[in-house]
Amino acid sequence: MVKGFSHYWTKKQIREQQAVIQGKIAPTMVVKNATYLNSFRKCWTEGNIWIHHDRIVYVGQEMPSQQTQTEIVDAESQYVVPGYIEHHAHPFQLYHPLTLAKYASERGTTTLINDNMPFFLHLDKKKALTLLNDLQQTPATMLWWARFDGQTELKNGNDVFADSTMKAWLDHPYVVQGGELTDWPRVLQGDDHMLHWMLETKDVRKPIEGHLPGAGEKTLAQMMLMGVDGDHESMSGEDVLKRLDAGMTTSLRYSSIRPDLPKILRELHEEEFGNYDRLLMTTDGSPPHFMKKGFMEHLIQLAMDEGVPLIDAIHMCTVNVATHYHMDDVIGMIAPGRLANLNFLRSKEDPFPTDVLAKGTWVRRENRPCFPETSFDWENYGFTPLELNWELTRNDFQFSMPLGLEMVNEVILKPYQINRDLTCEELSEDIDESFMMLIDRNGKWQVSTLLKGFAKGIYGFASSYSSTGDIILIGKSKQGLLDAFKQLKKQKGGIVLLDREEVVASVQLPIAGLFSSLTIDNGLIDEEERLREALEDRGYRFGDPIYSLLFFSSTHLPFVRITQKGIFDVKKKRVLFPSIMR
Repeated sequence: MVKGFSHYWTKKQIREQQAVIQGKIAPTMVVKNATYLNSFRKCWTEGNIWIHHDRIVYVGQEMPSQQTQTEIVDAESQYVVPGYIEHHAHPFQLYHPLTLAKYASERGTTTLINDNMPFFLHLDKKKALTLLNDLQQTPATMLWWARFDGQTELKNGNDVFADSTMKAWLDHPYVVQGGELTDWPRVLQGDDHMLHWMLETKDVRKPIEGHLPGAGEKTLAQMMLMGVDGDHESMSGEDVLKRLDAGMTTSLRYSSIRPDLPKILRELHEEEFGNYDRLLMTTDGSPPHFMKKGFMEHLIQLAMDEGVPLIDAIHMCTVNVATHYHMDDVIGMIAPGRLANLNFLRSKEDPFPTDVLAKGTWVRRENRPCFPETSFDWENYGFTPLELNWELTRNDFQFSMPLGLEMVNEVILKPYQINRDLTCEELSEDIDESFMMLIDRNGKWQVSTLLKGFAKGIYGFASSYSSTGDIILIGKSKQGLLDAFKQLKKQKGGIVLLDREEVVASVQLPIAGLFSSLTIDNGLIDEEERLREALEDRGYRFGDPIYSLLFFSSTHLPFVRITQKGIFDVKKKRVLFPSIMR
């Protein structure tokens, strides 16, 4: 039988925890005089919380008879609630899992349930699963998904999602869900291999997260038959009600490209909706700049501002999540047996904690962040600095494709007919078209076309930040593309924007050309905002260029994509123009 996350403690540890209650040994900490949220009763209760290392062992009126070296915390005049949970984290939006965990936990979000896509794409199975174990050693509770599809057309897709790899991921105790299921049309249209792994996920008692924007009642019903338990793609109150009516747990999103949470709640309240037990909330992997106002504590505040009672708003980020994932015996509430993830609030009107315990360790104390410094060698797991050991030459700038990509918004691309001479050296700044190339990070293949609507005044732009880690080049000038590539190669990956004479903006991504080593609130937000401002000055007219880079290749979005296999028609599921070997 597969061990779930509930098997977090060994028999020896459990006997020691039992001895604390029996008075044989002292707990490591006691939170006394606590007014704490009793999640099962949905009320505030007074009592004392005994903690032994990372676990709550007792909650009630008594104090322990043994208190040798016990840290006593007086919570009088404070309100203690469970650590918040982000159930749908994409911990790779320039930041990496540990920098996101630090930022989130210092604001009260002590558990992250994370996308595993870069681990699937860039690491072998052994290194990836070892990495999951090692990331769990910090105070943050780090849990993971197991993707069923690559969200794009991969040249080695069958190898990435090999049966042995899928089984190993689903069997891992820190992997707690299947999905998100972005290629749901494929299973809907008869792909039994994907259905097999969905059923295997259900057999190990792990829920499946859908990705079902615009789905109607019959689509939702079919996905429920196949095992999908939840979805975060509601864009209206009506969408939420459809999912709830289908028996599907529904998450309300507040992200940089879909900040729908307040609007959805207003629409639900107009329908006199008042039962929040099957609702969750998510930031859905927002880039650093969007998190300046906070993380899950900010979403709780937004929900309260729209009339959701405090307890219900907190439950949408705690016990509701834990119950959905069959983990309410371990996380999501203040009760014996749960991880010691606690937030201390100054009032019932403010969900931002003044103090935070994560696995029994202070990560915020007396309103000051104090997540312990963590040394982590990403190179040991295969995330080495990006070495582009190949050259790009003027001979690679052969633009003959008759079909270009036009941006409708940050993430939607539609095809258009190219009606201009592409042998020219530069495109006029009077038009909003740019040269665009997607090149294999190992230099083996390329796709060359035009991109319409990205910006009017970019000389050269290069990025190793993409959904697959391949290289994106954009610019008005072919020499600009070459110069941007050379700068990217020099700085070993990242994102770089050039004018003719200088580097205008740069985001350094020293971890495999994918992740920054900067913390979110001490450098990374500043780097991203300088890039955003520089792109806006040069004509980028949408809200989030980081998402644009991430989703250029993502085949779960309409209408066409630039992928490893070439220009891909999303609806017809076929390559229109193949990539070219270099």
